[in-house]
Amino acid sequence: MNAKNPFLLGLLAVGAVGAVGWALRRDDGASTALEGATVERGRLRLSVIERGNLKAAESVDLKCEIEGQVKVLSLIEEGVHVEPGDVLCTLDTADLEEKRVQQEISVQSSEASYVKAKQGHAIQQSQNLSDIEKAERALEFALADLRKYVEGDWPQEKRKAEESILLTQEELQRAQQELEWSEKLAAKGFLEQTQLDSDRLAKTRAEVNLKQAQRALELLELFDFPRKKAEFEADVTEFERQLERVKLQAEAKLADFEAGLRSSEAKLGLDREKLAKIQRQLGSATLVAPVAGMVVYAVEEQSRWGGGEPIREGVQVREGQDIITIPSSAGFVAQASVHESVLEKVAVGQGCLVTVDAIPGKTFRGEVKFKAVLPDQNSWFANPDLRVYRTEVKILDSDPALRPGMSCSVEILVDELSDATYVPVQAVFLDGGEPVCFVAAGGVVEKRPVQAGENNGKQVVIEAGLEPGEQVLLALPEGVELRPAVQSQASVEGLPTLGDAVTAPPAAAGAESGGRPAGEGGGERRGGGERGSRPEGGSRPAGGGGQRSPRGS
Repeated sequence: MNAKNPFLLGLLAVGAVGAVGWALRRDDGASTALEGATVERGRLRLSVIERGNLKAAESVDLKCEIEGQVKVLSLIEEGVHVEPGDVLCTLDTADLEEKRVQQEISVQSSEASYVKAKQGHAIQQSQNLSDIEKAERALEFALADLRKYVEGDWPQEKRKAEESILLTQEELQRAQQELEWSEKLAAKGFLEQTQLDSDRLAKTRAEVNLKQAQRALELLELFDFPRKKAEFEADVTEFERQLERVKLQAEAKLADFEAGLRSSEAKLGLDREKLAKIQRQLGSATLVAPVAGMVVYAVEEQSRWGGGEPIREGVQVREGQDIITIPSSAGFVAQASVHESVLEKVAVGQGCLVTVDAIPGKTFRGEVKFKAVLPDQNSWFANPDLRVYRTEVKILDSDPALRPGMSCSVEILVDELSDATYVPVQAVFLDGGEPVCFVAAGGVVEKRPVQAGENNGKQVVIEAGLEPGEQVLLALPEGVELRPAVQSQASVEGLPTLGDAVTAPPAAAGAESGGRPAGEGGGERRGGGERGSRPEGGSRPAGGGGQRSPRGS
C-alpha cells in the first residue's frame, strides 16, 4: 500500500465503487466482454474544482443601525439602478419614537439634578470657607489669650503681690518703730498703757499682713499661674484640633457633593448620549443610496438558527444585519469553499478557470486572491465533521452579463504535468489495500499491481505498472474477488475497507452529489462522502473524500 499518500486509498475505493456500479448495469451474460479504457500518455492538468458564488469585488453595504429587531416597512425593487440620495428602504420607527420621548424626559430630569448638585457643591464650598475661617479665628483668640496671660496678666498679678509684700513690710517697720518709741515713753510715764497696747496690736497686725502677702505670692507662683497657663494652653490645643476637625469635615462634605455632582454629570452625559443615539437611529431608519449602482438584496448566511433567505418587506432585521448591497463596476470575485483535504494544494496567486452557470459555454480567467487560515464555522452547523476554508478568486475577465449572486464553478489550476501516464480513476481498484488494474489483452484479463500518483478527480497518474496504449477495465471481471484491506490499517487511516467498497450498491455508480457520473468533476465538490464520516445518500462508503486530489504521492 502506498502509505505516504493515505488519501489515495479513499479515492481508489470510490473508483472501485464506480466500476462495480458500471459492471452491475451491464447486460447479463457470461460471454459479454467488459469495456475498458486506454492508458493515455501526455499532458495532464491537475486542478481543484469547487462550487461558488459571484460577488462584486467592491460594494457598498447598507446595514440596519437600529438596536434590537425592527420591521422592514418598504423596500425598493431588487435589480433597479439607483442614484445617490434615492430612498432604498424604510424601517419601522414607532418604538424608537416612544423611546425618544421617554429619553427626552430623562434628559430634562438629569439636567435638573445636575443643576441642583452643582449649586449644592458651590454652597458647600462657601460653607466650608466660613467654618474653617471661624475655627481659625477661635484658635487665634486662644493663642492671644495665652500670650496675654503669660506676658500681661501673670506679670501684673505677680508684681501686685510683690508690691503688697513691700507695703506690708514698710507698715511692719513703721509699727515696730512706733512701738519702740511708745515703750520708751511709757517707761518714763509719758504714755498710757492703752496706747502702748494699741501700738503693739498694730505691730502684730503688720506682721500678719506681711505673712499673708507672702503666702499669696507663693500661691500665685505654685498654683494659680501653672493652672491658668495650662488652661490657656489646653484651649489652644483644643482649638487647633477643632480646626483640623472642621477641615476634615469640610473635605468630607465637599467630597459627597463632588461625588453627587460627578454622578449627576455622568448621568446627564449618558442620557444625552442615549438621546443622540436614538436620534441617529431615527435618522438611519431611512436608507438612501450613497452611490449610484444596482440594488442587490442581502442574503443572511446560513446558521444553526436558520437564515439564508433574502431581505423582503415585512421581515424583522437585527442591528448590524446587511439589508442592501450596491456593487460597484470594479469587477467580480468568486467565493468558494475549499475542502481541508486539498487545502495545501491551493495558494494565493494560482491561476483559475471560472464557469458561470448563467453564461454557458464561456470560461473566465481568474486568480486566487485570498485563502482563509481558519475553517468556515458556518459549515459546521450543517455538518460538524465538515471543514472547508473560504477562498476568493478574482475574475480577470469582464462581461456585462455577470451579476452578483450567480452560481459558478471554480477550477483552481494546481499543476500541469507535461508527460504523464494516466487512466480513469474507475480503472484502479484496491486489492488488500494495494492499487491494482485489470489489463485486457488478447481476450485475457490480467490483474496487475500499479503505483498510483496524483489525480484530478477524473484521471489518476500511473507512475509504474502500465504502459500507454494498454487497455484497462472499468469494472471487475466476472468471478473476481478482491481482498479487503487490513482492518487495523483502515482504522488507523480513517478509510474504508475495500470489501465495503466492492460490495457497494449500484446507486453509487451513476451519482455523485446530484446524479453526476463518478469522476466527472464530482471529486472536487464538497459532499457528504468528502467528510469521511458518512456515505452520501447511503451509496458511497465513508472516506469518499479520497477522490479529491491528494496532497502528494
